[in-house]
Amino acid sequence: MRWLVGWSSIAAGAVGPGSAGATGYDGETVHPIGSQLLWGDPDPLWAVGDWRPDEVRVVKADAQNRIAVLGTCGASDEELRLGLFTARGGALRHLTAWPGSYTAVVQVGRRITVCGDLAGARPVFHTPWAGGTAYATAALPLADLIEANLDFGHLAALLAAPDVPAALHDSTPYEGVRRIPPGHALVLRAGAREVAGYEPVASLAVAAPPADPDSAVDAVRDALVEAVRTRLAAPRHVPGIDLDPGPVPGMGPAERRAARGMPVPGIGADLSGGPASGTLALLAAGLPGRPGTLLGHGTGAGERLLAVTFNDLAVGGREAELERAGTLAANPRLHHVVVTGGEELLPYADLDGPLTDEPGPSLVSAARHRVRLAAGSADHFTGYGARQVLDAHPARLADLLMDRKRRHLVRPVAALAKADGSVLVPARVYSAARRLARTPYRAGLETLADRLLRRRFEDPGGAVGASLAALTWARPGPAARWLTGEALAEVSVLLQGTANRSGVGPGQRPGDYRARAALARHAADLRVLEQAAEVRSQRLHAPFLDNQVVRACRALPEALRVQPGARAEILRTVLEGAGVTGLPPGWGAPSHASSAAASRTGLRVAADPLISLFTTPLLADAGLIEARVVRKALRGAAAGEPLPLDGLADLVSLELWLRRLLARRGTCWSGTPARARAVPGGIAPRRGALTSGG
Repeated sequence: MRWLVGWSSIAAGAVGPGSAGATGYDGETVHPIGSQLLWGDPDPLWAVGDWRPDEVRVVKADAQNRIAVLGTCGASDEELRLGLFTARGGALRHLTAWPGSYTAVVQVGRRITVCGDLAGARPVFHTPWAGGTAYATAALPLADLIEANLDFGHLAALLAAPDVPAALHDSTPYEGVRRIPPGHALVLRAGAREVAGYEPVASLAVAAPPADPDSAVDAVRDALVEAVRTRLAAPRHVPGIDLDPGPVPGMGPAERRAARGMPVPGIGADLSGGPASGTLALLAAGLPGRPGTLLGHGTGAGERLLAVTFNDLAVGGREAELERAGTLAANPRLHHVVVTGGEELLPYADLDGPLTDEPGPSLVSAARHRVRLAAGSADHFTGYGARQVLDAHPARLADLLMDRKRRHLVRPVAALAKADGSVLVPARVYSAARRLARTPYRAGLETLADRLLRRRFEDPGGAVGASLAALTWARPGPAARWLTGEALAEVSVLLQGTANRSGVGPGQRPGDYRARAALARHAADLRVLEQAAEVRSQRLHAPFLDNQVVRACRALPEALRVQPGARAEILRTVLEGAGVTGLPPGWGAPSHASSAAASRTGLRVAADPLISLFTTPLLADAGLIEARVVRKALRGAAAGEPLPLDGLADLVSLELWLRRLLARRGTCWSGTPARARAVPGGIAPRRGALTSGG
């Protein structure tokens, strides 16, 4: 893991001169373990973890005015200096408009500004500490710093309503540690904190000006090409060169690298056969320069781009995608590698792994991804986030009705009717969209609170049922049905309190609001996956989650994105604009069935270990579930009962995360007593009403 952590004190003399640390409750000076100091007192900033030299840049105007950028940023030092001067007047948005994925920290006198991203893949956290404010891009270091206990209200909301920002608000799994929402920045002035938004939000009262579809798609192409080019322009890294133990009889450099689980030097990409990964692989391979692996390091690929395809031998259904991946890999600038996996790589098969900053459903399949990524490159492109930024959330149909664009509903509704085979589908979908368009945000939260309290969890059937269920402001999560009444009541009370606040509302149309919430949840889970499946010396790149790409995708007209197959057509146009043609037949065909089949098969194969996991679960000690209820659900799902598999993944991953958190013995800080770590007392068995960290 890599993160940055800093501190803003109330008084300039709160930290001793030259100590470059923060003074704890007992007067000791604390430092983050494994850190490099970027600047010192009175408001120090550290970079922690295995950052590459080119990933950490600090540009100074003078001793009190400087900017630090951590990550992949396409701005030159001169552009950073100009950005610093502009930020002195309080402007923020330009700090997030450079190509790449990064975190920017600006110090102007005693004012510190930390910018989060638009998707939520690079979050910012903060907590009060020792009379000031500590901040970081990871929550666990701050939880260690304040010895935070678990926030059971947050964990309950994470299971009951994970897609509802009003339920999670700014909380984290750690009591007292807060999260900055996507599209916001943390501004600290001598210890005092403020959360400021830097992105304009569309009004509910005024329709957005009509956008030209061709110009919008061109902007997406330019943003994606620039995102890929920024990563190709970064210095190349040869992982593990200092760890090579030397010649081994019968093993060459490539074999020694594979035995250590190290990635191939250079740049590569996923090539699943889907449009997102295929677009990035073809863009990276087709741009001028040397996009691929390095000569002389045992890959045999020269400067070709390493394209990795995962072939699941335990579950079929992806034959067409694999065939498309093979056709794409015939490109002479691609070097194709196919990674195979049987039952040992199914979801739930291998539940061992490192502790992540936060829980996420991807923990149950991290080992599966780790094997695929280990065959990849030191810099590896992935197509994560394309579906969330390009596709239309079903609730966007209500947005079209609010803007009086009814005719654009014809094609998506006709596609649903064709999939369902019922002539009643258009009327049902139109009625649900009109009802959502006329429902206030407050009423939507109150409806969800009532559903949780009354335990009303209807199972949507098929594409039409899922679309109708999504045509709401908020809905229960798939794991909500297995929570205790006390946990559901806690989340219900929280939602009712949010709804009763004066002036409450997202200030957005329901479709746009739901789409942003879905993107934030996906980005958070990707962050968990990146930590859980981490391969040493490897960097995963998700250009679709870059700020500039997200902005370009949000500018796409709703009438364009709601059309069937819109994502594939947009990406096809992007590739054609970049000079890539000749895509294989079936480009962009959806394939969700294989993922669900893999999850169900993995759950069936690992049924006994999972049931043992919930013999004495920590979730039951926390008062969130009844163990026997979850064990019964696991047996039913393994037997083929139509239960929501996503909900079981949420439960299993949260139980795994809690066990890993309580099993750790270290801390992220030096100079503190041995007790200074998160959840120092463990989880005491509890019943009755839950308490939230507020």
